[in-house]
Amino acid sequence: QPRLVQSGGGLVQPGGSLKLSCVGSGFPFAYYGIGWFRQVPGMEREGIVTITSNGGFTNYSPSVKGRFTISRDNDENTVYLQMNSLKPEDTALYYCNVPTIKAWGQGTQVTVSS
Repeated sequence: QPRLVQSGGGLVQPGGSLKLSCVGSGFPFAYYGIGWFRQVPGMEREGIVTITSNGGFTNYSPSVKGRFTISRDNDENTVYLQMNSLKPEDTALYYCNVPTIKAWGQGTQVTVSS
């Protein structure tokens, strides 16, 4: 059974940084592209970045481009989201996703507030 387990997140002041991790199991992790999404209560889930299976190509939404960096370690079955220069509007529940197999992480809260 495919599984994605997230860690990281928390409360940070504006301008600060956080790093999220997402560990995959139960499927051939290195074969799949992975994305990060975020959701604010009452709003639709927003896709913010994707990375191809070998990490060779990434695609960022304008809202996070230049501040967030996605990376992956296929030996560790892990994808990371480094978030810098965080803003209050980045506050959301963050999810990792493997769209091809419809697998989602459990969600991690990121709160940016002074």
